Amino acid sequence: MRVRHAILMSILLTCFCFNLVWAASETEKAAFSAADVWLSLIDSGDYSGSWKEASSYFQGAVSEQRWVASLDAVRKPLGKMVSRKGVKTQESSSLPGVPDGRYVVISYRTAFEQKESSIETVTLTLDKDGKWRATGYFIK
Repeated sequence: MRVRHAILMSILLTCFCFNLVWAASETEKAAFSAADVWLSLIDSGDYSGSWKEASSYFQGAVSEQRWVASLDAVRKPLGKMVSRKGVKTQESSSLPGVPDGRYVVISYRTAFEQKESSIETVTLTLDKDGKWRATGYFIK
């Protein structure tokens, strides 16, 4: 009886863990997709469009004009994006300086025409409309 109980518990735990991994990968997949679309706006020079597609928190924290000016100063000199590869993701419900919520932080290894090696970090949040939207962007 104990052996049967142990086997049943092992099966249930395996199924539970599989569901957690599946859910995490679905969250990750949705966040990556949203980040790719958002980054493509920046890559094409549509900085205003990227602001319009960012999270409501982001739009409240940074004006569209300030965002465009920042990207003109920081991103434009790097030239066109040559390659980009996602290297790390982290899900979180709490990040410094922002309200608690659902976040995915994605780091990319990116090469630009004028900067061969850099790390781009995009932070996404599950916004009020239920979509993953950018709430932070950094280049090192």
